[in-house]
Amino acid sequence: MDWRVDPLIALSDLGSSVDANRRRLLAGGVYSAAALILPDETWWRAMAHLPDTLPAAGKRVGRGDVTTVQELTLAFSRMDQRRGGGHGRSAVDEYLRDDVRQFLQGRFPDEATRRAMFSAAAELAYVSGWMAFDNSEHAVALARFNMAVKLAARADNAPLSGHVLRAMAHQALDLGFLNEALHLAEASVHGERYKAASPRERALLGVVHARTLAANHQRQNATHALLRAQDDLSSAHDGIQEPDRTFFFGEAALAHETACTLRDLGDHQRAIKEFRHSIRTRGAAFRRTHAVTLGYMGATQIMGGSAEEACATWSNMLDGLEDGIYSGRVQQTVVDMRRQLSPYRKRGIPAVASLDARAASYLAHVD
Repeated sequence: MDWRVDPLIALSDLGSSVDANRRRLLAGGVYSAAALILPDETWWRAMAHLPDTLPAAGKRVGRGDVTTVQELTLAFSRMDQRRGGGHGRSAVDEYLRDDVRQFLQGRFPDEATRRAMFSAAAELAYVSGWMAFDNSEHAVALARFNMAVKLAARADNAPLSGHVLRAMAHQALDLGFLNEALHLAEASVHGERYKAASPRERALLGVVHARTLAANHQRQNATHALLRAQDDLSSAHDGIQEPDRTFFFGEAALAHETACTLRDLGDHQRAIKEFRHSIRTRGAAFRRTHAVTLGYMGATQIMGGSAEEACATWSNMLDGLEDGIYSGRVQQTVVDMRRQLSPYRKRGIPAVASLDARAASYLAHVD
C-alpha cells in the first residue's frame, strides 16, 4: 500500500470509469506482509495538516450531512453483524464512492465539520473493509482499511485510527502474519490512539493486542493485556459517551477474544469456559459472530479430545446458518470443522457422520 496517496484521490479513482477493471484486479490481488508496514510518526503529523489536493465542488456540507453518513454507516455495520460481510457490501462501496466522495470535496462551514466528515468517511471505509475481511476478500479489505486510516489521520482522530489498525491486526492474525499483527496491534494502542479512546474502545484495542501477544508466545504480556482490557470494559458505563463503532463490543465480545487468547496460550479448558460465557451472553443481533464463536469452541473442544461435545457445538452452529449468513469466515469454520472431523469418520460415531453430511450440504450451497 502506498501511504503517500491522498485518500481523496483514491476515492476519486474508485468512482472513475475504469473502476470495474481496477476492482477486479484488486479482488484478485495478494495480501502480503509488505503491505502491512506502517508509515512513521512524521506521516501521521503531516496527514492531519495536509491541504486538499482536489478542488472543492462548491456544495456546502453541514453537520446534517455528517449525521447522515454516520447513521448509514451504523446501519451497514449492524447488517454485517446479523448477515455477514457478504451481504450488502456493494451498496456500502457505492455510497462511499459517490455520496461520501462528494461530501469530502465540498465546502465546510468550519474546521470541526470538515474533521467530523473525514471521520465519518473513515468509519464507512472501515466498515467496507471489515465486511470484505469477513467475506474473505482480503486484498480488498486491506485497501479499504488503508483508506480508512488515511481518512482518520486527515481528521486527526487518533482513537479512530487505532480502531482501524486493530482491525488490520485482527485480519493479519487470522491470515497467519503473526509478527505483523503484533506490530499493528502495538500501533493501535500507541499514544493518543489508546489514551484518548473511550473505555469500551480501549478494551477492544487491548484485547486484540492481547491476542497478538499470545500468538507470538508472549504469555506474561498477553495476560497483562487481558487484565487491562477487562478493567477498561469494567469502567465503561452509561454516563460515558462511546462512539457508535463500538456498539458490538461488550461482555460477550470480550469473552470471545479472551477465549481466543487463552486458546493460543494453550489453556484450552479456560478458553472453552470463556467461549461458553460469550455464547450465553451474546444478543440475537450478532448472529454472524455467534456462529464464529461456536465454530471456534468446537475446534477447541476437539483439540482436547472431546469429539462428541465438539459435534454438539458444531451442530448448534449449523442450525444458526440455515437462515442465511453470508460470511467467508463462517464458511471457513465449516471447512476447518470437516478437516478436524476427518480422523473420526471411520470410527462409526453417528454424530460425526450426520454432522459431516450437514456440513457438506451447507458448503455445496454457499459460494
